[in-house]
Amino acid sequence: MVKLIITENEADQRLDRFLRKYLKRTTLGSIYKMIRKDVKVNGKRAGEETMLCAGDELTLYISEDQLKKMTGTVKNRTARRQFRIAYEDENLLIVEKPEGLLIHGDSREKKNTLMNQVCGYLQEKGEYDPAGEKTFTPSPVNRLDRNTTGLVIFGKSAEALRAFTKFIRERELIDKYYLTIVAGRFMDAMTLQGNLNKDESTNISSVVSPEEGREAVTEVRPVITGQRFSLVEVRLITGRTHQIRVHLSHAGFPLVGDGKYGNGKVNRMAKQEFGVTTQLLHAYKLVFGELPGTFAYLSGKVIECPEPEDFTRVKNALVI
Repeated sequence: MVKLIITENEADQRLDRFLRKYLKRTTLGSIYKMIRKDVKVNGKRAGEETMLCAGDELTLYISEDQLKKMTGTVKNRTARRQFRIAYEDENLLIVEKPEGLLIHGDSREKKNTLMNQVCGYLQEKGEYDPAGEKTFTPSPVNRLDRNTTGLVIFGKSAEALRAFTKFIRERELIDKYYLTIVAGRFMDAMTLQGNLNKDESTNISSVVSPEEGREAVTEVRPVITGQRFSLVEVRLITGRTHQIRVHLSHAGFPLVGDGKYGNGKVNRMAKQEFGVTTQLLHAYKLVFGELPGTFAYLSGKVIECPEPEDFTRVKNALVI
C-alpha cells in the first residue's frame, strides 16, 4: 500500500488525469482498472472524475516495487543555460530565448531545450525538485519557433501555469508583440485575417477559405519604411502555426530569410551579404492587461527584451 498527499501543484485536476501523468509507465487500461479496485481518496472509493484538492490523501493498493515500475526513474532535466532572464517573481519566469533553441525536444534533440535549461535553473535555485513533484514540471505558456527569438513565459507553479495559459487563450489579457524585417515598402497599419490550415506532413501552413482551417488574426504596423525593406511591429491576436510568416507572405511582405514562406531572391541576397539563414522575427514585448485574483499585481506591466545583435545589424543595413 502506498499513500500520497496531494500538493498545491497536483490539486484541481481529475483523479484519472493525475494518475495518467504520475503513472506514466503503465497503460491507460491499467489505470482505470486501478481506480475501480485499488485506489481510495481520503479513505473512500472515488470515481475517475473526482477532483483532487490540496491535502487529499490518495491511497494506492500496490507495492512500492509496482509503483517504481509504473512511475519510472525521475531524471533531472538540465542543460547548459543559454537564455537571459527578462522578469522573475514567485509565480513566473519570463526568459529571452535565443535563435536556434527548441522550447521542447523533438526526434533530433531531446536534451538541450529551453524547457530543460529553465528546469535546471530552477533546480539550482531550489525552487523545483523533480523528485518531489509527482506530475508538475515548470512549463512554457507561449510558444516560439526554433529560430524565432524573444520572450517566453514559464509558470513556476501549477496554479500559475493554468492561469496564464488561460490568459493567453482569452486574447485580451496578454498582448504579444513582435518585430520583423519584411521585403517591400510597408506603408500603412493593417489587420490581416485569413483562416490557416497546417499540413502535418510538411509542417507548412497556408491561408484557406473561411469555411476551412482555423481563425487567424494578425495586426501589423510600420515602424520604419525603407526603399525596399521595412521594419514592422506585429501584434499577434491568435496563435496559429507560423501565423506571422504566412499572413505577411500572403499579403506580399515576406519575412527576410524565411525559407518556407519567403522570397527566394531576397533570401539569397540576405544570406550572401549578411549571413542570414532564417527568418528575422523577434518576440520583443509582452503587455499584461487587467489580470484577476492572485495575479492582479501584474496588471499593466510591460516586459521588453532587446533585439539580438544580428537582427539589429541586418536592420541597419536593409532598412535604415
